[in-house]
Amino acid sequence: MSARDATIRDFEPRDQEVVRSLVLAGLGEHWGYIDETLNPDLDDIAAAYPADRARVLVAEDRQGQIVGCGCVVQEEGAIGRLVRMSVARAARGRGLGRRLVTELEAIAVAWGCTRLVCETTHDWTDAIALYRSAGFTEVDVRDGDRHFEKQLPAAVEEFGVGI
Repeated sequence: MSARDATIRDFEPRDQEVVRSLVLAGLGEHWGYIDETLNPDLDDIAAAYPADRARVLVAEDRQGQIVGCGCVVQEEGAIGRLVRMSVARAARGRGLGRRLVTELEAIAVAWGCTRLVCETTHDWTDAIALYRSAGFTEVDVRDGDRHFEKQLPAAVEEFGVGI
């Protein structure tokens, strides 16, 4: 499956368990174990990322299976934050993570965000490569995390023709 074959859509409550499992599986692969107490936001994704300040997207393959997800949260000061980016192991390396980042970035621009930020652990090389390939610049390293940002273009408003 290539990234073009995936369908990107908004998270729905029926996706809760699949998305939670997808994110936890990725964390488990990286860390070698899963401490679910460190991830309380995954217990109720819709409540943790409410629609008035966040958008969670899922990516489905041709069979309708969720194989990726990501979220953008609107923060104060026209900042958007990428969180909970995850792609299933079998779907990695095909541009799906990059496509999710691009979709989430477009949402942040539409909200009027001027900067998009994200972070990952210092040794999560796949995530670091993804963010760099999407135009993010590393701006800080602290407490074992690498912090990235990307300046966003201004949103373009469309006006109707004729009055």
